[in-house]
Amino acid sequence: MSENLKTIKELADELGLAKQTVQYHIKFLPTENRQKNNSGSIVLNLEEQKFIKKRLTKIKKVQPTENRQKTDRKSTKKNEELSVNSLLLEQIKDLKNNRDKQLENKDKQLLQMQNLLDQQQRLALLDNKLLEEYKAEINDLKALKMPSQETKEEQANSQPQEELETLKEQIRALNDKIKGQEELNNQSSKKWYQFWK
Repeated sequence: MSENLKTIKELADELGLAKQTVQYHIKFLPTENRQKNNSGSIVLNLEEQKFIKKRLTKIKKVQPTENRQKTDRKSTKKNEELSVNSLLLEQIKDLKNNRDKQLENKDKQLLQMQNLLDQQQRLALLDNKLLEEYKAEINDLKALKMPSQETKEEQANSQPQEELETLKEQIRALNDKIKGQEELNNQSSKKWYQFWK
């Protein structure tokens, strides 16, 4: 055999490829004049070798551009994913900050509500104490004013009319104060219910 003829294995070794890769490209050659050596292996002449080399160089030229395009696509996808992820992270941080601010505002509002409720309760207790004091004063005045039937007539005759009138006015004034306090109590309890509306 001549030096121009090479087996598939020799050509694959020369090109640094696998034997199967060279066999794949041999399929594109015409099969009419296929030569074999003494051991029955297929041998390739110079034209066939050149054809296979040309095909391989074309493929190698095409593959880097495809690989570049693929890597460019991958890198753009990664960049897009990173930008989307960073945007989402910023949104999450903003939401957390807003939530924290809202919670602080709610806490302040709760404290104000509790203080107002405490004040309302103190005022109600104070009103109740005043009512009790006024009632006690009225009872004391009634006790002073209501002696027995016999003494009433005697006292009425003995006391001047002016004193009776002043006592009656004092009783009316105290009754008015009691009524005013009761109305305040009613109003303050209404305000308490309106507070929650």
